[in-house]
Amino acid sequence: MANSLLHLLCLSLAASSAAAVPGHAAPDTAREEARSQPQPPEANVQAPPSRKAKNVILFLADAGGVPVINAASLHGYGEPLRLRIQHWPHLGLSETSPVDAFVSDSANGMSAIVTGVKTHNGVISQAADGARGTRDGAPTKTVLEYAEEHGLLTGVVTTQSIADATPAATYAHSNDRQKWGEIFPQAFAPRFGDGVDVLFGAGRKKIGAQLTAAGTSFEQIGRSIGRPIHEKLADVGAAEKRPVVVGEDMDARAATLKALDILQRSPKGYLLVVEWDAHTDDPQEGLQHVVDFDRLVAEVEKRVDLKDTLLLFTADHSFGLQVDGGRRGGELLEGYDAWKATNSKNPMVRLKNVLVNDTHTGEEVPALAIGAGAERVRGYFPNTYLFDVMMQAWGWKPDGAR
Repeated sequence: MANSLLHLLCLSLAASSAAAVPGHAAPDTAREEARSQPQPPEANVQAPPSRKAKNVILFLADAGGVPVINAASLHGYGEPLRLRIQHWPHLGLSETSPVDAFVSDSANGMSAIVTGVKTHNGVISQAADGARGTRDGAPTKTVLEYAEEHGLLTGVVTTQSIADATPAATYAHSNDRQKWGEIFPQAFAPRFGDGVDVLFGAGRKKIGAQLTAAGTSFEQIGRSIGRPIHEKLADVGAAEKRPVVVGEDMDARAATLKALDILQRSPKGYLLVVEWDAHTDDPQEGLQHVVDFDRLVAEVEKRVDLKDTLLLFTADHSFGLQVDGGRRGGELLEGYDAWKATNSKNPMVRLKNVLVNDTHTGEEVPALAIGAGAERVRGYFPNTYLFDVMMQAWGWKPDGAR
């Protein structure tokens, strides 16, 4: 009898244990359990007291996920861990999804970083109550708008169109990232402060065409705001305190250093956002961009005082690149010239040591930091947490306009 009771007790305990293991739960039960699990709030990412930042510089590698950063070091230096950013002391992994999917585009990705609010792909710094191209969501207040409100100088530099999703998310609010003719003028019609002080980027032809369709032009906008919109960086006068340059391309290094020269004059501090394209659909071009960006970051690091300046490097989303071969001392991109000569439109690029699937991907991206407030960057977190990192570095709290 005792043995029978013991046997029944063991069976009962085994059944209970199996039910407690997700792999043994019924599919519907496991799914509901997963949904009911509390999500770690951003406030749970704790850090010790920090020095207050006067200045913040956000470096954004568009599509610069972990695989791309690793491959850039191998491409540029033939060894892992040779990029300057890979030696910054504070790092975490930033989750980039939009509100309704797993994989982000640049619009949602950057909007989440600079507003602390996730939205839909294609939507720029508006809440999720909007719908792309059809309905506006509530505008979400950006770190640049907070900086303007607090009297800091602000600057945005990009190798891409200045009205494209990533830079636009800092100064504009739109239900469709393609509306460049509506987006660009918002830089000069700010909701807070007097608008972006330094604006350097590309995309002049396409933005100009959309402005014309809307019944305006660079010249008209320039006259109305009393700020010429130059075509070349070299056209900026030495005395210009709030220059705007929209060219067909942009020298990111020259533009960033010029912007820094202007912004560092601010007695109250500044925000500078710098984007460099890191898409690796062309693997050599994309990886070289990261190497060059890293060199610029290292140069900027030497020009600032890390006691009162936060440097933050991250990406808006990851990309389908993997290193699956190669040896130290060898050529990472072996076979690239032969692939390039084929002028192939196939989205899959197969080199000897590298495979590229020309698409955004959903895994977390690196967030690396150094300077005042950098110690808050650690662990896994949603990309919206980076907004809090910047705000807390300044000692600011978001208001109801967030």
